[in-house]
Amino acid sequence: MQNVFPSITGLRAFEAAARHRSFTRAAIELNLTQSAVSHQIRKLEDLIGLKLFDRLGNDIQLLEAGTAYYNVARAIITELRGATDRVMRQGQDEILTVGSLGTFAVKCLIPHVKDFISEHPDIVLRLKILPAAPDPEFSDCDVSILYGSESDWSGFVTTRITTDELFPVCSPSLLDGSTPISTPADLAKQTVIRTASPLILRDDWPFWLRRAGVADLTFDREITCDLLYPSYQLAIDGVGVAMGRSAVVREDIEKGRLVEPFSVRIASGAGYHVVHPPQLSSSNVDRFTRWATEMFC
Repeated sequence: MQNVFPSITGLRAFEAAARHRSFTRAAIELNLTQSAVSHQIRKLEDLIGLKLFDRLGNDIQLLEAGTAYYNVARAIITELRGATDRVMRQGQDEILTVGSLGTFAVKCLIPHVKDFISEHPDIVLRLKILPAAPDPEFSDCDVSILYGSESDWSGFVTTRITTDELFPVCSPSLLDGSTPISTPADLAKQTVIRTASPLILRDDWPFWLRRAGVADLTFDREITCDLLYPSYQLAIDGVGVAMGRSAVVREDIEKGRLVEPFSVRIASGAGYHVVHPPQLSSSNVDRFTRWATEMFC
Protein backbone atom coordinates (compact mmCIF):
# COMPACT_ATOMS: atom_id res chain seq x y z
CA MET A 1 0.00 0.00 0.00
CA GLN A 2 1.35 3.41 -0.97
CA ASN A 3 2.20 5.67 1.96
CA VAL A 4 0.11 8.83 2.09
CA PHE A 5 0.72 11.88 4.24
CA PRO A 6 -1.71 14.72 4.90
CA SER A 7 -0.59 18.30 4.52
CA ILE A 8 0.16 20.33 7.61
CA THR A 9 -2.44 22.86 6.44
CA GLY A 10 -5.06 20.14 6.25
CA LEU A 11 -4.14 18.77 9.69
CA ARG A 12 -4.30 22.23 11.26
CA ALA A 13 -7.68 22.93 9.66
CA PHE A 14 -9.05 19.61 10.84
CA GLU A 15 -7.66 19.95 14.37
CA ALA A 16 -9.01 23.48 14.82
CA ALA A 17 -12.44 22.57 13.44
CA ALA A 18 -12.64 19.48 15.64
CA ARG A 19 -11.57 21.39 18.74
CA HIS A 20 -14.01 24.23 18.19
CA ARG A 21 -16.74 22.03 16.66
CA SER A 22 -17.02 24.84 14.13
CA PHE A 23 -15.54 25.60 10.70
CA THR A 24 -16.19 29.30 11.32
CA ARG A 25 -14.21 29.48 14.55
CA ALA A 26 -11.43 27.40 13.02
CA ALA A 27 -11.25 29.89 10.16
CA ILE A 28 -10.99 32.81 12.60
CA GLU A 29 -8.16 31.12 14.52
CA LEU A 30 -6.21 30.19 11.39
CA ASN A 31 -6.89 33.47 9.59
CA LEU A 32 -8.53 31.61 6.71
CA THR A 33 -11.93 31.75 5.10
CA GLN A 34 -14.55 29.24 6.16
CA SER A 35 -14.61 27.80 2.64
CA ALA A 36 -10.82 27.32 2.77
CA VAL A 37 -11.12 25.34 6.01
CA SER A 38 -13.93 23.24 4.54
CA HIS A 39 -11.87 22.61 1.42
CA GLN A 40 -8.84 21.46 3.41
CA ILE A 41 -10.97 19.06 5.43
CA ARG A 42 -12.61 17.62 2.30
CA LYS A 43 -9.12 17.01 0.85
CA LEU A 44 -8.12 15.27 4.08
CA GLU A 45 -11.25 13.10 4.03
CA ASP A 46 -10.61 12.20 0.38
CA LEU A 47 -7.04 11.24 1.23
CA ILE A 48 -8.09 9.07 4.17
CA GLY A 49 -11.15 7.65 2.43
CA LEU A 50 -13.43 8.26 5.41
CA LYS A 51 -15.74 10.99 6.58
CA LEU A 52 -14.47 12.67 9.75
CA PHE A 53 -17.41 14.99 10.46
CA ASP A 54 -21.17 14.74 10.39
CA ARG A 55 -22.35 18.05 8.93
CA LEU A 56 -25.77 19.16 10.20
CA GLY A 57 -26.45 22.56 8.67
CA ASN A 58 -24.16 24.99 10.48
CA ASP A 59 -23.30 22.40 13.14
CA ILE A 60 -20.62 19.73 12.88
CA GLN A 61 -19.99 16.66 14.98
CA LEU A 62 -17.00 14.32 14.98
CA LEU A 63 -17.71 10.83 13.75
CA GLU A 64 -15.96 7.85 15.35
CA ALA A 65 -13.13 7.98 12.83
CA GLY A 66 -12.86 11.75 13.32
CA THR A 67 -12.52 11.40 17.10
CA ALA A 68 -9.73 8.84 16.77
CA TYR A 69 -7.95 10.92 14.14
CA TYR A 70 -8.34 14.13 16.17
CA ASN A 71 -6.52 12.67 19.17
CA VAL A 72 -3.55 11.73 16.98
CA ALA A 73 -3.56 14.97 14.97
CA ARG A 74 -3.65 17.14 18.08
CA ALA A 75 -0.70 15.27 19.62
CA ILE A 76 1.31 15.55 16.39
CA ILE A 77 0.65 19.27 15.96
CA THR A 78 1.45 20.00 19.61
CA GLU A 79 4.71 18.03 19.46
CA LEU A 80 5.75 19.57 16.15
CA ARG A 81 5.03 23.08 17.36
CA GLY A 82 6.96 22.46 20.56
CA ALA A 83 9.94 21.01 18.70
CA THR A 84 9.97 23.92 16.26
CA ASP A 85 9.78 26.39 19.11
CA ARG A 86 12.64 24.75 20.99
CA VAL A 87 14.91 24.77 17.93
CA MET A 88 14.10 28.38 17.10
CA ARG A 89 14.82 29.47 20.66
CA GLN A 90 18.33 28.05 20.78
CA GLY A 91 20.64 30.94 21.57
CA GLN A 92 17.72 33.39 21.77
CA ASP A 93 17.02 33.42 25.49
CA GLU A 94 16.97 37.21 25.50
CA ILE A 95 13.97 37.35 23.11
CA LEU A 96 10.50 37.55 24.66
CA THR A 97 7.48 37.27 22.36
CA VAL A 98 4.34 38.78 23.88
CA GLY A 99 0.97 38.27 22.21
CA SER A 100 -1.96 40.47 23.11
CA LEU A 101 -5.54 41.00 22.10
CA GLY A 102 -5.68 44.11 19.92
CA THR A 103 -7.61 46.51 22.13
CA PHE A 104 -5.49 45.78 25.20
CA ALA A 105 -2.33 46.13 23.10
CA VAL A 106 -3.33 49.55 21.73
CA LYS A 107 -4.93 50.98 24.86
CA CYS A 108 -2.78 49.52 27.63
CA LEU A 109 0.33 47.64 26.60
CA ILE A 110 1.87 49.78 23.85
CA PRO A 111 1.62 53.08 25.80
CA HIS A 112 3.78 51.48 28.54
CA VAL A 113 6.21 49.39 26.47
CA LYS A 114 8.85 52.10 26.92
CA ASP A 115 8.68 51.54 30.70
CA PHE A 116 9.21 47.80 30.31
CA ILE A 117 12.17 48.29 27.98
CA SER A 118 13.67 50.81 30.38
CA GLU A 119 13.35 48.42 33.32
CA HIS A 120 14.53 45.35 31.35
CA PRO A 121 17.06 46.53 28.73
CA ASP A 122 18.47 43.00 28.32
CA ILE A 123 15.18 41.64 26.93
CA VAL A 124 14.48 41.91 23.20
CA LEU A 125 10.72 42.38 23.03
CA ARG A 126 8.57 41.11 20.18
CA LEU A 127 4.90 42.12 20.13
CA LYS A 128 2.22 40.18 18.31
CA ILE A 129 -1.46 41.10 17.93
CA LEU A 130 -3.56 38.01 18.54
CA PRO A 131 -6.76 37.08 16.72
CA ALA A 132 -10.04 37.62 18.50
CA ALA A 133 -10.35 34.00 19.64
CA PRO A 134 -6.79 32.75 20.18
CA ASP A 135 -5.79 29.35 21.52
CA PRO A 136 -2.66 29.81 23.66
CA GLU A 137 -1.67 26.18 23.13
CA PHE A 138 -1.15 26.90 19.44
CA SER A 139 0.39 30.33 19.78
CA ASP A 140 4.03 30.99 19.01
CA CYS A 141 4.21 33.48 21.89
CA ASP A 142 6.05 33.12 25.17
CA VAL A 143 3.12 34.77 26.93
CA SER A 144 -0.32 35.87 25.78
CA ILE A 145 -2.56 38.57 27.25
CA LEU A 146 -6.10 37.21 27.01
CA TYR A 147 -9.53 38.15 28.35
CA GLY A 148 -11.61 35.71 30.35
CA SER A 149 -11.48 33.76 33.60
CA GLU A 150 -8.93 31.26 34.90
CA SER A 151 -11.19 28.34 33.99
CA ASP A 152 -10.91 29.27 30.31
CA TRP A 153 -7.27 28.11 30.18
CA SER A 154 -7.08 24.84 32.06
CA GLY A 155 -3.55 23.49 32.14
CA PHE A 156 -1.94 26.89 31.60
CA VAL A 157 -0.20 29.22 34.02
CA THR A 158 -2.49 32.25 34.38
CA THR A 159 -1.99 35.52 36.24
CA ARG A 160 -4.84 38.01 36.40
CA ILE A 161 -3.64 41.56 35.74
CA THR A 162 -6.94 43.50 35.70
CA THR A 163 -10.21 43.57 37.59
CA ASP A 164 -12.78 45.00 35.25
CA GLU A 165 -16.00 46.95 35.61
CA LEU A 166 -18.40 47.79 32.79
CA PHE A 167 -20.00 51.21 32.31
CA PRO A 168 -21.01 53.57 29.48
CA VAL A 169 -18.47 56.06 28.12
CA CYS A 170 -18.73 58.88 25.61
CA SER A 171 -17.00 62.00 24.37
CA PRO A 172 -17.26 65.05 26.67
CA SER A 173 -18.91 66.87 23.78
CA LEU A 174 -22.00 64.65 24.03
CA LEU A 175 -22.79 65.59 27.63
CA ASP A 176 -23.86 69.12 26.75
CA GLY A 177 -24.78 68.60 23.11
CA SER A 178 -28.14 69.08 21.43
CA THR A 179 -29.49 66.03 23.30
CA PRO A 180 -27.76 66.21 26.72
CA ILE A 181 -27.04 63.11 28.80
CA SER A 182 -27.83 63.29 32.50
CA THR A 183 -29.78 60.10 33.30
CA PRO A 184 -29.73 56.57 31.82
CA ALA A 185 -33.13 57.26 30.24
CA ASP A 186 -31.46 59.90 28.07
CA LEU A 187 -29.69 57.11 26.19
CA ALA A 188 -32.92 56.55 24.27
CA LYS A 189 -32.11 59.66 22.22
CA GLN A 190 -28.43 58.83 21.69
CA THR A 191 -26.56 56.69 19.20
CA VAL A 192 -25.55 53.64 21.21
CA ILE A 193 -22.46 51.69 20.14
CA ARG A 194 -22.70 47.98 20.76
CA THR A 195 -19.72 45.63 20.75
CA ALA A 196 -20.66 42.06 20.00
CA SER A 197 -20.01 39.19 17.64
CA PRO A 198 -21.73 35.80 17.34
CA LEU A 199 -18.64 33.87 18.40
CA ILE A 200 -16.50 36.04 20.63
CA LEU A 201 -18.02 39.01 22.41
CA ARG A 202 -21.32 39.30 24.21
CA ASP A 203 -23.24 42.56 24.18
CA ASP A 204 -23.05 43.93 27.74
CA TRP A 205 -25.63 46.68 27.26
CA PRO A 206 -28.66 44.60 28.40
CA PHE A 207 -26.91 43.72 31.68
CA TRP A 208 -26.01 47.34 32.39
CA LEU A 209 -29.49 48.62 31.51
CA ARG A 210 -31.03 46.23 34.03
CA ARG A 211 -28.63 47.43 36.72
CA ALA A 212 -29.43 51.05 35.83
CA GLY A 213 -33.16 50.41 36.22
CA VAL A 214 -34.09 50.95 32.56
CA ALA A 215 -34.17 47.36 31.29
CA ASP A 216 -36.85 48.08 28.67
CA LEU A 217 -35.10 51.12 27.18
CA THR A 218 -34.85 51.18 23.39
CA PHE A 219 -32.35 53.26 21.43
CA ASP A 220 -33.15 55.56 18.53
CA ARG A 221 -29.94 54.61 16.72
CA GLU A 222 -27.39 51.82 17.09
CA ILE A 223 -24.00 50.94 15.66
CA THR A 224 -22.54 47.45 16.20
CA CYS A 225 -18.81 46.67 16.04
CA ASP A 226 -17.24 43.23 16.27
CA LEU A 227 -14.19 44.49 18.21
CA LEU A 228 -13.74 46.81 21.18
CA TYR A 229 -11.22 49.21 19.69
CA PRO A 230 -13.44 50.65 16.91
CA SER A 231 -16.27 51.02 19.42
CA TYR A 232 -14.11 53.18 21.66
CA GLN A 233 -12.77 55.20 18.75
CA LEU A 234 -16.33 55.95 17.64
CA ALA A 235 -17.10 57.12 21.18
CA ILE A 236 -13.97 59.29 21.30
CA ASP A 237 -14.99 60.86 17.98
CA GLY A 238 -18.37 61.83 19.45
CA VAL A 239 -20.43 59.43 17.37
CA GLY A 240 -22.21 57.82 20.31
CA VAL A 241 -22.06 56.08 23.68
CA ALA A 242 -20.10 52.82 24.06
CA MET A 243 -19.94 50.25 26.85
CA GLY A 244 -16.56 50.75 28.50
CA ARG A 245 -14.34 48.11 30.03
CA SER A 246 -12.47 49.81 32.86
CA ALA A 247 -9.02 48.39 32.10
CA VAL A 248 -8.94 49.65 28.53
CA VAL A 249 -10.73 53.00 28.88
CA ARG A 250 -8.92 54.18 32.02
CA GLU A 251 -6.29 56.19 30.18
CA ASP A 252 -8.82 57.73 27.78
CA ILE A 253 -10.81 58.91 30.80
CA GLU A 254 -7.73 60.22 32.59
CA LYS A 255 -6.74 62.22 29.49
CA GLY A 256 -10.22 63.57 28.93
CA ARG A 257 -10.93 61.77 25.67
CA LEU A 258 -13.81 59.90 27.27
CA VAL A 259 -16.08 60.59 30.22
CA GLU A 260 -18.33 58.40 32.34
CA PRO A 261 -21.80 60.03 32.20
CA PHE A 262 -23.35 57.92 34.99
CA SER A 263 -22.23 56.44 38.31
CA VAL A 264 -23.65 52.97 37.62
CA ARG A 265 -21.07 50.22 37.08
CA ILE A 266 -21.33 46.44 36.94
CA ALA A 267 -18.53 44.07 37.86
CA SER A 268 -17.22 41.82 35.13
CA GLY A 269 -16.56 38.23 36.08
CA ALA A 270 -13.71 38.23 33.57
CA GLY A 271 -10.46 40.15 33.26
CA TYR A 272 -7.20 40.31 31.37
CA HIS A 273 -4.68 37.59 32.18
CA VAL A 274 -1.09 36.77 31.31
CA VAL A 275 -1.26 33.18 30.07
CA HIS A 276 1.51 30.76 29.10
CA PRO A 277 2.08 27.00 28.94
CA PRO A 278 3.97 25.57 31.94
CA GLN A 279 6.82 24.37 29.71
CA LEU A 280 7.52 27.94 28.61
CA SER A 281 8.19 29.23 32.11
CA SER A 282 11.40 31.25 32.21
CA SER A 283 12.94 34.16 34.05
CA ASN A 284 11.90 36.53 31.24
CA VAL A 285 8.31 35.30 31.37
CA ASP A 286 8.31 35.76 35.15
CA ARG A 287 9.75 39.27 34.82
CA PHE A 288 7.14 40.30 32.27
CA THR A 289 4.32 38.84 34.38
CA ARG A 290 5.48 40.75 37.49
CA TRP A 291 5.79 43.95 35.47
CA ALA A 292 2.32 43.57 33.93
CA THR A 293 0.78 42.83 37.32
CA GLU A 294 2.33 45.92 38.87
CA MET A 295 1.48 48.10 35.86
CA PHE A 296 -2.14 47.18 35.21
CA CYS A 297 -3.60 45.82 38.46
